[in-house]
Amino acid sequence: MHSALSISKTGMAAQDAKMTAISNNLANVNTVGFKRDRVVFEDLFYSIEKQAGSATVDMNEHPTGVQLGNGVRVAGTEKVFTQGSIQNTNQQFDLAIMGDGFFQIEGPDGEPMYTRNGQFHVNSDGALVNTQGYLLQPEINIPDNATLISISEDGLVSATVAGQVEPEDLGEVTLVKFMNPAGLVAQGGNLLMESEASGEAMELAAGTEGAGLIKQGALEGSNVQVVEEMVDMIATQRAYEMSAKMVSAADEMLQYIANQT
Repeated sequence: MHSALSISKTGMAAQDAKMTAISNNLANVNTVGFKRDRVVFEDLFYSIEKQAGSATVDMNEHPTGVQLGNGVRVAGTEKVFTQGSIQNTNQQFDLAIMGDGFFQIEGPDGEPMYTRNGQFHVNSDGALVNTQGYLLQPEINIPDNATLISISEDGLVSATVAGQVEPEDLGEVTLVKFMNPAGLVAQGGNLLMESEASGEAMELAAGTEGAGLIKQGALEGSNVQVVEEMVDMIATQRAYEMSAKMVSAADEMLQYIANQT
């Protein structure tokens, strides 16, 4: 009977972890480029009291055996990289990725970081940076006398400069792909880092080899669907209540046994 208590405890802990993920998803429903988290569960080891296929007293075989589970645990969480809705902003430094890929960002210690948040700005040196002030890579520098910045779908950046007839080429915004983007490590601030699980970063021109296209003057919204998260929240709450009720039922059975002795 004590095993029922411990199993119910694992169920409550697992549902609590899922509720944490759901609450984080809902909290970031308006976060640019946010990708929802999904919790993955797995059952724990089994206590095998009778092996399936073992011989019976009359030399037959047990068809099923006796296997008792010991609960559940969180096997992992993963980002779901489905496309978020594209929101037009008409801001020339706002970029949205339509398809696969990530923007490259140079982190505070020079380490490469990656993001789907294309909300860029120009710093005091004329370089494109993200909202935390980290440089976009490859670095793009905007001339002081530029009157209009154009970024094509394949990432080519050009500037209309006062006094010049032809646009000035400023470089290219490239994208990065990973074999397993779900293996990227979230760092907060809409930034992700490479890991052994994600594979190595593959830098590509936008629109080539499966990389998405870049849309200027737009941002990719969060891919969180509020209705789906609310349904998951209700189901998780009910599952938690059932585990808690199982604890109460097991406790009552133990009390009954104690009163009978």
